[in-house]
Amino acid sequence: MLNPALVKDVLAEALTTGGDFSELFVENTRRESVTMRNGVVEDAVSGIDYGCGLRIFNGLNCVYAYTNDTSRESLLKLASEAAKAVNKAGGAKVLDFENKSVQNNHPVHIQFFDVHKKEKIDMLREAHDASKAYDNSVNQTVNTFAASSQNILIANSEGLWAEDTRVRGRAFIQAVASSETEKQTGYIGPGSLSGFEFFKNLNFKDLGGEAARIAVTMLKAELCPAGKFPVIIDNAFGGVIFHEACGHSLEATGVAKGASEFCGKLGHKIAADCVSAIDDGTIPNAWGSINIDDEGAPAQKNILIENGILKTYLIDKLNGKKMGMAPTGSGRRESYKYAPTSRMTNTYICTGNMSAKDIIANTEYGLYAAKMGGGSVQPATGEFNFAVLEGYMIRNGKIMEPVRGATLIGKGGEVLLNIDMVGDNLARAQGVCGSVSGGIPTDVGQPMIRVKELTVGGRK
Repeated sequence: MLNPALVKDVLAEALTTGGDFSELFVENTRRESVTMRNGVVEDAVSGIDYGCGLRIFNGLNCVYAYTNDTSRESLLKLASEAAKAVNKAGGAKVLDFENKSVQNNHPVHIQFFDVHKKEKIDMLREAHDASKAYDNSVNQTVNTFAASSQNILIANSEGLWAEDTRVRGRAFIQAVASSETEKQTGYIGPGSLSGFEFFKNLNFKDLGGEAARIAVTMLKAELCPAGKFPVIIDNAFGGVIFHEACGHSLEATGVAKGASEFCGKLGHKIAADCVSAIDDGTIPNAWGSINIDDEGAPAQKNILIENGILKTYLIDKLNGKKMGMAPTGSGRRESYKYAPTSRMTNTYICTGNMSAKDIIANTEYGLYAAKMGGGSVQPATGEFNFAVLEGYMIRNGKIMEPVRGATLIGKGGEVLLNIDMVGDNLARAQGVCGSVSGGIPTDVGQPMIRVKELTVGGRK
């Protein structure tokens, strides 16, 4: 994407004031999206994001600058201006580039931009029709198709030269059911690091029906009671609890600063014996997968927790220097406008040995969170609160009446220790995770789990 000689000159210019390390991240991303509201196409957008970001290390400090003008004059000026933030003797030299062969583990069979928009619109309309046909209370739908093809180049003063292409697509199907006094939303958002073939294998009629089913079920549900009692969290969407309440606290972004509840706990017990958890960026064609991270390191399968014991953190290059630990292929960023930091990829709790049926049957009373919604977490303390998108009461070992308005409140570390049952039905769901390096695609996942006691906020 850029001439190696120019890149080397830019990296060298960035080190003229004594920097220890310099890195250039170049991106050329083509995007498209189609949004349909109530069966009518609201917008169809396509475009290109192009630019590069320059990073300089000065000890344990970092300088970052970016531009979308990649002419020689502009890039050398960018490097010179960024280097002014560093002022010390010495400085690293730029080594000759060694072209790193990047193995593509995520094949693409049908390029999104080779498929006519009409075919994508027809899929969205099929979902809309199914949602509307489900129940008369469904009075609004918003369905979106989005795809991107991101070409990246990562070069640094240590001699790394790595290029990769990432092709991703996602559908977001949403239905709203309303009464005179209440409004409830159901949604589902499958995505993949692959081509249009992923969408050809989806049944958009089923997706539209499922979104409507959630909305209508919750519209007719009773208010959830408040209190402390057992909570069963189902697979796929349920994984957002671990992702937010625990996964973020295992990122070196917070750990290196001492701003995590899991600081200094490597090798210590932080979860129940039945809990093991993994972050795996190598899963073929998974939404959160990568071939290399945004620092050029290969994707890895990182065992975070094994039988309750904390095994590792998620580490990027800079925070690894601060912690004296090696990177784990976890340096990620939304685009060239952000410096990378440690982030998750596909994060999940591992399969257990109990069936979902037995977990339910062994729960006398509690809440069954079939699908989780949004929420917030404070990584330094692990305190969180999450909305339950679809919930039911459990009575005498059976799933009973649906309930709405439930919120799960607690601390990540306490929840991990209070998990007493783990199912055998592991599944993942897709989302976009936001942090200091922007929004990135991630998978969340788990089998069904039971937390023996958790605070449930409700209005009954």
